[in-house]
Amino acid sequence: MPKFNAEEVHLSSSSSDDEEIERIVRRNSMKVELSVEYQKILKLVYFVKRGNQTATVLALCAILNCNLAEEAYQLAMKDVGGLEILLNLLDTDVTRCQMGSLKILKEIGRNGQVRRTIADLGGIKSMVRILDSPLKDLRSLTAETLATVVVFHRARRSMLQLGGINKLVSLLDCPSARITRLNAEQQRDIEVARCGVLALWSCSKSCSIKRAIQQAGGIPLLADLLRSSHKALLTPVVGTLEECASEKCCRMAIKLEGMIPDLVQYLRSNKSELQKLCASAIFKCAEDAETRDIVRACKGLDPLASLLNNTDCTELLTAATGAIWKCSLSQENANRFRDLKAVETLVSLLNDQPEEIQVNVVGALGECAKVPECRIIIRKCGGIPQLVSLLTGTNQALLINASNAVGACALDHESMEIINHLDGIRFLWSLLKNPNPEVKSVAAWAICPCLENIQDASEMVCSFLGGLRLIVHLLTSNDRDVLAAVCAAIAIIAKDQKNLAVMTDFNVVPLLTNLTNTTDDLLRKHLADAIASCCTWGDNCSAFRQANAVAPLVKHLQSSCPDVNRSTAQALHQLSKDPENCLTMYQEGVVKLLIIMMGSDDRALQLAAANCVRNIRLLALAYDKQKYKRVLKLNH
Repeated sequence: MPKFNAEEVHLSSSSSDDEEIERIVRRNSMKVELSVEYQKILKLVYFVKRGNQTATVLALCAILNCNLAEEAYQLAMKDVGGLEILLNLLDTDVTRCQMGSLKILKEIGRNGQVRRTIADLGGIKSMVRILDSPLKDLRSLTAETLATVVVFHRARRSMLQLGGINKLVSLLDCPSARITRLNAEQQRDIEVARCGVLALWSCSKSCSIKRAIQQAGGIPLLADLLRSSHKALLTPVVGTLEECASEKCCRMAIKLEGMIPDLVQYLRSNKSELQKLCASAIFKCAEDAETRDIVRACKGLDPLASLLNNTDCTELLTAATGAIWKCSLSQENANRFRDLKAVETLVSLLNDQPEEIQVNVVGALGECAKVPECRIIIRKCGGIPQLVSLLTGTNQALLINASNAVGACALDHESMEIINHLDGIRFLWSLLKNPNPEVKSVAAWAICPCLENIQDASEMVCSFLGGLRLIVHLLTSNDRDVLAAVCAAIAIIAKDQKNLAVMTDFNVVPLLTNLTNTTDDLLRKHLADAIASCCTWGDNCSAFRQANAVAPLVKHLQSSCPDVNRSTAQALHQLSKDPENCLTMYQEGVVKLLIIMMGSDDRALQLAAANCVRNIRLLALAYDKQKYKRVLKLNH
């Protein structure tokens, strides 16, 4: 389209047109003092509206010559009614007018007010209709314009309702993407695909649209484009995949299409934007264990570790640390990061970084700390004090990851001494009051290794004002993870008779009994441990019977989880020290189940099952003996 300026269009107009423009200017100037940009756009919009086809095209060219990146021009187009006219041109059959209108809308649509006005005026519907045009240039320009406009929720919802997502996905079907040397027609095909991906990238902020892209078959088409040799496609394709990867169905499709190795390959790109998008996509996909293994097999851990040196690029560092965090969920990957000296670098990133980076860094250190050697590295690099200090913050995600990291480091005795010296256990205990259930559960899990690896743990617990009351009260929580973690902590705390006596006074027995009907294996396991520990004080064995805990506990032996069976057998063994509990167990058919478990390879399960059966059998023998004595007495 040729370029013209406003003066050329103005000179070609008649004197009557000039008079009408002047009247419009005078009328508007009564309201506001018009800027030069406003007056220029006002005149040009008038010619677009009133001129013939040639004048309209010339006026559109003149508008394009204006600096439409300036907000003054963008708002002027909106205020003088230019958007309505441009959108009307989209509904014509004149290709030149449609192209000119789209080019202007693409530029001024970067303004938030303009975008919303376009949506209000039904512009999205007009553009979705044009996506069916047989003209490739028109389709690509329309998709590129949509990429600018549909960046807010209402516009994306309109795209979904109007069937625009399926039309955009169809633009991705581009056989030319597999060809290296292109003719002019094939280059148009590539441009259509590129613009279609750009529009999908803008749309894919919405969860429903991510699912719609997957259902429309968009992921396999994106896989084809990802493997194309045409670099212009890469960034929008990876950007769309990165957005879609937050949905489980899309993550599965990405893995099934074999795109993880491609994402790993582009981690080595020299473009930071592409590296960031690839790392972020891996961050989301690495929730899956198989994906983590693929990343390691493709040697993707090495470039991820090298990206930690990009401390001057916050977005890239956030994506890289996030990917390392999720990949570290597999111990083999954590070992590799240790060999790459990534743990030391992660510790150095604990200071002077934005919270979004700290969340990822602490998450990665928490996973790496599950490897004994990494715990030592974190301690030697001075990471323990920094992790403990993060327990006093307010960022919920950071509190969760910091608690997990401190709990993992507490398995190292020297690290535990530092944690204790810095009052880390008290900080963790205070997090049990946090309103976020996940913070509570992770803090409770972290408390467990701390109490197991510190001397005088019982005295420390007693020193927490209201600490035992608080942890017993948490047994009334509605969150399964909180309940499991609290039961695990109670099982450790109850090993001290003084603390157990206090918890008994706080009604720990009936509160534990209330949980025995659960079907969750994690909770069953730690609940049984807590019951076993609580049975060692006073009349708690009979108290569990009176609270009707025994019969539901027997049913836990039907679980297929070996840990649940072992803990339940140990709890039943403790409960079987009360004769009436033995009678209840016998009536519930526990003997048959325990005899089977006596043949287990698990020595602890064998012993607990055998001891419980022994107690039941001793009671039966005692009953038979008393019965025999009564018979003898009657005979005499």
